[in-house]
Order: sequence, then C-alpha cells, then structure tokens
Amino acid sequence: MELLQSVDFWIGLLKIVWINIILSGDNAVVIALAARSLPPQQQTKAVFWGSGAAVVLRIALTVVAAKLLEMSYLQIAGGLLLLWIGTQLLSDEEEGDGHSKEHGSLMAAVRTILIADLVMSLDNVIAVAAAAKGSMTLLILGLAISIPLVIFGSTLMIKLMERFPIIVTFGAALIGWVGGETIVSDVALKSLLAANPWLHYAGAVTGAALVLGIGRLLQKRNALDPKAPA
Repeated sequence: MELLQSVDFWIGLLKIVWINIILSGDNAVVIALAARSLPPQQQTKAVFWGSGAAVVLRIALTVVAAKLLEMSYLQIAGGLLLLWIGTQLLSDEEEGDGHSKEHGSLMAAVRTILIADLVMSLDNVIAVAAAAKGSMTLLILGLAISIPLVIFGSTLMIKLMERFPIIVTFGAALIGWVGGETIVSDVALKSLLAANPWLHYAGAVTGAALVLGIGRLLQKRNALDPKAPA
C-alpha cells in the first residue's frame, strides 16, 4: 500500500512538472520581454524574482482559480490588461543609465511579470490543481521544481531576442493572442462563443493585431518624441 502511494506521489509530481513545462512557454516570453531592456545584472534579478514570485502567486491562485473563472467580466478585464501589457512591452525603449533609473526599471519589470502571470495563469493552475489531487505538498513541490525551468526558458529567450529582434514582435503578438483568447472566453460570452466557435480564433487574431498595431504606433511616437508618455 505504501509503495502504491509512493508511486502515485511521483506520478503526480511528474504530471505537475510536465504541465508547468508545457504551460509556462508564454510566461517565459512575458518575463523575457519585460527584462530584455534592463542591464545584464538587472535582467538576472528580474528573471529570478519575477519567476519566483509568479510561482508563489500560482500556488495562492490554485485555491481560488476555479471560482474566479466563474465570475463574469473578470476575464474580459484580464484580457484587456494583457493587451495593454503587450503594447507597452513592444513599444518599450531602453532607458538611460543611472542607479535609481535601473532600480525603478527592475521594479517595473517584476511588476509587469506578476500582473501578466496573474492573468495568464488562471486556466493553467486548474490543470495543476487537478494533477495534485488535493495534495498541497505535491502542488508546492511541483511548482518549486518548475522555477528553474521557467528561469532557464526566460534567460534563453532573452538571448534569442538580443540576437533575433523579430522574436520581440512574435512575443508581443503572442501576448495579444492570449489576451484576445482570454476576453472571448469570459463567462458572460459563453453562450455567444458556443453558437459561434470561430469567435475564439477571431478574438485571438484581433488581440494580436491590436498589440502589434498600437505597439508599432507607440514605437514611432517614442522615436519622434522620446519624452512622450507611453
């Protein structure tokens, strides 16, 4: 019996780690986008603190995620927030030097990571909670193991963005895509989506297009007037 319980435990742990590997790809993109314009030493801190805090946030979210997803208009608000984050990350310019400036940028990056992860993880944590089957030990252990995986993915993504800037555009489009999906998946639109399944993809494409379009406009405005508010 103890052996069976032990096997169940390790199978559950593997499930949670695997779910996090699969579902954390978009989160790694957000972390990389938010941290890419910081100095190298600040990037490491933003990735570490952003990833760690995001995992802690997921543990807390698991308890209430199912109830939150039943609330009307919450996902619409969250999706709009993601669209805003996507445009800001795409239009972000590398700021000047200075200790106080760098510190402020680090805090802004961590805040952006947490807000985006909060919205993007509502669906993800339900899958993790199902795999944990009520075991808080499994939940915490599985998410803790996933921290280095997210950090590694984010660090790799930053290096790729530096070498291939086009990835920044794809990353912003991904955030817009998820934002559009989140909006049309709201409980208030459930019957409309059921009658028109194509709206799921239409919303995702529209979200990506909005982020790219508005983000590029902000980029051009910032290039013409660097002092203009984003």
